[in-house]
Amino acid sequence: MKSFLVLVIGFLICGAVSAQNHPDWVKSAVFYQIYPSSFQDSNGDGIGDLKGIMSRLDYIQSIGINTIWLNPVFKSAFKDGGYDVIDFYQVDQRFGTNTELIQLAEEVHKRGMHIVLDLVAGHSSNESPWFKQSMLADKNLQYSDYYIWAPNKPNDLSEQEASRWVEANAPRAKYFIKNFYDIQPALNYGYANPNPNHPWEQSVDAPGPRAVRRELQNIITFWLEKGIDGFRVDLAASLVKNDPDKKATIALWKELNGWFDQKFPQGVLIAEWFNPKQSIEAGFDIDFLRPGKLTSAYERGKKTDAKVYFTKAGEGDIVDWKQYFTDQYSNTINKGYLSLPTGNHDSPRIASEGREDAAQLKVLLTFLLTQPGVPFIYYGDEIGMKYIQNSPDVEGSKNRSGTRTPMQWDGSENAGFSTAQKANLYIPLDPDANRPNVAKQESDPNSQLNYVRNLLKLRSTTEALGNDGDWTFLSDEKQAYPMVYMRQKGNGKYVIAINPTDKAVEAKIKTLQANHVNNIYGTSKNGTYKIGKELDTIKLPAVSAVIFKVE
Repeated sequence: MKSFLVLVIGFLICGAVSAQNHPDWVKSAVFYQIYPSSFQDSNGDGIGDLKGIMSRLDYIQSIGINTIWLNPVFKSAFKDGGYDVIDFYQVDQRFGTNTELIQLAEEVHKRGMHIVLDLVAGHSSNESPWFKQSMLADKNLQYSDYYIWAPNKPNDLSEQEASRWVEANAPRAKYFIKNFYDIQPALNYGYANPNPNHPWEQSVDAPGPRAVRRELQNIITFWLEKGIDGFRVDLAASLVKNDPDKKATIALWKELNGWFDQKFPQGVLIAEWFNPKQSIEAGFDIDFLRPGKLTSAYERGKKTDAKVYFTKAGEGDIVDWKQYFTDQYSNTINKGYLSLPTGNHDSPRIASEGREDAAQLKVLLTFLLTQPGVPFIYYGDEIGMKYIQNSPDVEGSKNRSGTRTPMQWDGSENAGFSTAQKANLYIPLDPDANRPNVAKQESDPNSQLNYVRNLLKLRSTTEALGNDGDWTFLSDEKQAYPMVYMRQKGNGKYVIAINPTDKAVEAKIKTLQANHVNNIYGTSKNGTYKIGKELDTIKLPAVSAVIFKVE
């Protein structure tokens, strides 16, 4: 116990000086998330690859993007879409080679952009040589304690804990602990509160967990020294077991982030933690927020009875959102960055829940891309790609495959994604003959793509609307529509008003005592702002979003 306390104190001291050290370039970063298998196929095998991504860099940059995040590209068994890694030091051959990944990074840097990879820190594939060695009877090999092995399954486990035990009948022991699928054995970062009756529960400072942390550092070092700019860490909050308040996990990451900040001061680490108050305390640069019932009635993949805010019905509310966002924002301001992404590879696209026309999507994108923190755009959301219901389960994707369909570049049979036969595509395309595509929207000045480009250009040239601009909620939370908030920095002040409903709406807010307020951008020129002595009045037409400049 004493050694654990010393370790935690050391973490805290190390983390205290590192938590606010962020690379300069993150202040203006705009990310584009790419699911590599679905983005661009360069060799006709029906699966996207690194050369394909390289061929589309100019397009990505043209959107207003300056940073790319790739979902896992490491050697994998692909029983969970690449999140079951066999070798963290080798690019999977389906995507290309290590050399091609470094060439991609070089091409990214030539354009003044950055690139980050996905790091699955909590588990590996059961086909990893680490795991195979750990199965052996000799418990004193290099990887013996990289995983958690137990001779028997105790009777005092909770239902959730019991579900993580996998029977292997290996020479080492009968059971191992998994993270998710049975083919994903959990890496051993130790237990926050080891049970003395469970000898397999090692402390976080035991030799095995320490070795795993060193391996994590080695992986990070290997790729950053070759030109990669950082990592998004998959489920970063899940490393230490039996850690309900996450204190031990926070301490672990404080140590790692302290080391990272010193060794790679211009590198970025992004947490998939979904609790920035904790992850930024742990020293991460960026963490994600969950939009919740603002955009979806689904919670952890299951449909709920929640009334979604961003629909034409106008039945949502903003009470929970205001409290949630205000809490996270106020506890992380000037410490790290929040991100409210347009979507990701695990959740239905924003073009779902009845939001499938460009007008509705422009309103939602105006909201998402005028928030403080770092924007993340999921590939295809800029053109309104749809979530495709009932897509086949591919490589463990289950119902997530509908958000991983191939990028739609043009009007050809395979939408410009691949020259392969239709039946050989990684996941079937959106079957709609009128599906959106880049080529069609490039030439339309009123397209969703060009709307996003102009919105990101405004953001990049307007300090108040940027990543570090202040945020103030102006709406009366009892009146859900429109949602009104302010972004401010220095002398710049902007009010954003959002109305996803199919009815015209009006809001009265405490006067900002402005001289002039102008509608400078948005989906409608008919949105108005009237200055009053005590109350200012904002009027918006149906399905609209407006950015007002206050002077």
